[in-house]
Amino acid sequence: MAPTLTLKSHTSWTDAWQRCLTVAPEAFRDDRVLNLWGAAWQADGRALPATSPVDGSPIAGPPRLDGLTAHQAVRASLDHHRAWRHVPLDERRARVAATLDALTEHRELLALLLVWEIGKPWRLAQADVDRAIDGVRWYVDGIEPMVEGRTPLDGPVSNIASWNYPMSVLVHAMLIQALAGNAVIAKAPTDGGVACLTLACALAAREGIPVTLVSGSGRELSEALVRAPEIGCVSFVGGRDTGAAVATAVADLGKRHVLEQEGLNTWGIWNHTDWDTLTAVIPKLFDYGKQRCTAYPRFVVQRELFDDFLAAYLPAVRTLRVGHPLAVEHPDDPYPQLDFGPVINAAKAKDLHDQVAEAIDRGAVPLHRGRLTDARFLPGQDTAAYVQPVTLLNPPPSSPLHHAEPFGPVDTIVLVDTEAELLAAMNASNGALVATLSTDDEATYDRLAPQIRAFKVGHGKPRSRGDRDELFGGFGASWRGAFVGGELLIRAVTRGPVGERLPGNFPEYHLMP
Repeated sequence: MAPTLTLKSHTSWTDAWQRCLTVAPEAFRDDRVLNLWGAAWQADGRALPATSPVDGSPIAGPPRLDGLTAHQAVRASLDHHRAWRHVPLDERRARVAATLDALTEHRELLALLLVWEIGKPWRLAQADVDRAIDGVRWYVDGIEPMVEGRTPLDGPVSNIASWNYPMSVLVHAMLIQALAGNAVIAKAPTDGGVACLTLACALAAREGIPVTLVSGSGRELSEALVRAPEIGCVSFVGGRDTGAAVATAVADLGKRHVLEQEGLNTWGIWNHTDWDTLTAVIPKLFDYGKQRCTAYPRFVVQRELFDDFLAAYLPAVRTLRVGHPLAVEHPDDPYPQLDFGPVINAAKAKDLHDQVAEAIDRGAVPLHRGRLTDARFLPGQDTAAYVQPVTLLNPPPSSPLHHAEPFGPVDTIVLVDTEAELLAAMNASNGALVATLSTDDEATYDRLAPQIRAFKVGHGKPRSRGDRDELFGGFGASWRGAFVGGELLIRAVTRGPVGERLPGNFPEYHLMP
């Protein structure tokens, strides 16, 4: 009989919220977070109710502004930008470094907020915070040659990012943009992470970083955050539908932009025999329930190797550990070691369940379906946002699972017989961020990898977004605008010589680094 679990001591949402009120009382008030604009925390906007994906309990929601107020915030940010761009580099470095020290001091609170707001297991929540801090420190230590001969943009950088990596993607980018001499604006993700982001911005604002943080619907705020003439650059991370609208707007305006969009990242298996290595990596591919832009939800497998593939894959996927990220046997036990917790909300869980059911109804073959009864939960808790891993063979072309990223713990497998079919299946989404090809023959990899339309292609190993000097971008519809990572991130948010062509994927040209 499974033991009855309890919440780890001092980790409740109430505990986390009280700590926020103590650490940053200027940014948190009673039961709501505030917006930050005009160099002041504002009790404006309409605070909507929100629930934690962990157990459906109430948490703080984003205080949504209207479009007019957002325009006022953007104009105020431009004033800060015009002053900040003349601050000497050494002072900017000192202020960013002080912010990193403050983030480090409150590392565990930031991670706990990520657990409650977006359902990250403790290990991954800490990693998100650490990657932000360590990544920005790398730029602080080496910024001089990157900005030599370059100047800040004419206006602030507007950041619109998805909810899944508030620290290692959004805060990381904002602090580096500020280090390069720009004021920064962030729209809090609608689906989660507002308290974590608010705390991080409060710590940055205390050190004099010119940061603006606003909440609201993308439709209502896009006129200000994307189209406003004051904006010097738009940095977007999210889905293709929203990204396409942003891309159209910035292209019409000729505005600097970095638009990271989703793609169907694929893992190909061709003339392969190293099954032990594949078995070892499968659980890692399910980190955070595959709710990340570099997840691998599609395997493209040579048909004659399918039995060997299943023998390597199925035992690995059956080891996955799912459940409440803070549920332990005894209150003082260590945090549970989980591969993932909930997906971002109950609506997303229902959408995934419906897509799987529809795909099976139309001919997909279920190869593996985890049982929710095997997950670790507190007695009587709401489990509506949890999805156990699912693996389907040959999803039908009519299913979204055939051509789009599910953004959840759902794998699909497609069988192929020829190299041409392999490449066609791996390129199903008109561009991707990462891909991997497992093949024993180096020459085969060298011949096929350049034909896979992904920015990074691994040989038997997963690729990631990367940190520090590792470059990042995408092919096809997975990326619009300047590539980033390393020196390219600084170049994307600064001005260089007249006529400079930034590496990236632009309407008029595609230039690899």
